[in-house]
Amino acid sequence: MNVRWTGWSRAALLAAGLCLAGVSAAEEVFLIDVRTPEEFAREHLVGAINIDHTEIVARISSVTQDKDAKIELYCRRGRRSGIAQEALREIGYKNVINIGGLEALKKTRPSTQ
Repeated sequence: MNVRWTGWSRAALLAAGLCLAGVSAAEEVFLIDVRTPEEFAREHLVGAINIDHTEIVARISSVTQDKDAKIELYCRRGRRSGIAQEALREIGYKNVINIGGLEALKKTRPSTQ
């Protein structure tokens, strides 16, 4: 089958198809580094927001109040992000993911170093 692309780009058609299916073409993801501000200043993933895991419940509303928002948490090894994940779930956030530790993540995502 020979398809002729006139007027619409492939990207526009894909985005239109995703919207019709009820899927956002660019789902917003909140990437949160739950390490200390000092650790964050040394290095972090590009696009990350820093909220210490001990402050996550008090400060999450400054990032998003949408309890269905996709939130990805990381720290140095994954322990603190697990604690933060549980704390956010306890206050009703449903789509919170512990993506692990910085060293492993740097293999697939850009960092500031």
